[in-house]
Amino acid sequence: MDLTIQQMARRSGFSEPTLRYYEKIGLLGEVARDESSGHRRYGPATAARVVALSCLRSAGMTVSGMRRYLDLLAEGDSAAAEQRDLFASQAERLAADIEQLRLRLAYLRRKADLWDARVRGDADAEKRAIEDVTRVMDQFTLKD
Repeated sequence: MDLTIQQMARRSGFSEPTLRYYEKIGLLGEVARDESSGHRRYGPATAARVVALSCLRSAGMTVSGMRRYLDLLAEGDSAAAEQRDLFASQAERLAADIEQLRLRLAYLRRKADLWDARVRGDADAEKRAIEDVTRVMDQFTLKD
């Protein structure tokens, strides 16, 4: 069963304008149109491609990375090593992003501890929390 653009947007998590844009720049190929209304109809192959792109995008892959993936996919098994490298590289970028998020989370938790110590009037806990916040902030500056 073919999907409307609204159904495809719900299934993929992409907005309708994003789906139109991806079609315009060639990531989706030509999307079929309903003969009577002219509205887009996403057949099974196109829907599968959109879902695959949604997975890549949710993993942080750029449009150029998605385009590269599709180009390599068209080459078949002869491009397996390049596909591996593309995904390994993206995994490394995602791992770095996760590390940054962990650092931000640690900062927020330490700041909450600091303010909790102030609320309780616990000077010793506040001093420890300030030291903890400072250690986390030092990690931020080391990353830059």
